Amino acid sequence: MGLPPFEGEPTPLRGPGSRCSFAAARARLSDDTTPGGTTDKLDDVDYPAYTTGTAAELLGVQPAFLRSLDAAGLLSSGRSAGGQRRYSRADLTLATRVRALLDQNMSLAAATRIVSLEHQLSTAHRRITHLEQTLEQTTGQSSADASDR
Repeated sequence: MGLPPFEGEPTPLRGPGSRCSFAAARARLSDDTTPGGTTDKLDDVDYPAYTTGTAAELLGVQPAFLRSLDAAGLLSSGRSAGGQRRYSRADLTLATRVRALLDQNMSLAAATRIVSLEHQLSTAHRRITHLEQTLEQTTGQSSADASDR
């Protein structure tokens, strides 16, 4: 057993095969918050951080499944400097949704269409919320301006 870590030094992993949580790993990072820095990459759900093998293991699918979604144009995997596919957390979320639809005996084309429509609906809801907030701010300011007169 070694010496306990000094104050401010990252705590080592507890043993072979043990894994730290995402939050613990993030807490151990330095305060690098510059654009393109480590913290930005961890916060970015679109950052392609997972290799095909890792992504497949996390989702419980075969790598071929992810490649088929990529070939279908459903996923937009990034590429490493060596040309390997890399998937983001957003890609993994999308692949999980497609997998659930395929498990309900939907075809890949149907699952792709459903996911596309869900995305459009989500985008429309966000736009409506934004427009409602803008309208409230504008109406609130107009009412305040009228009462000042």
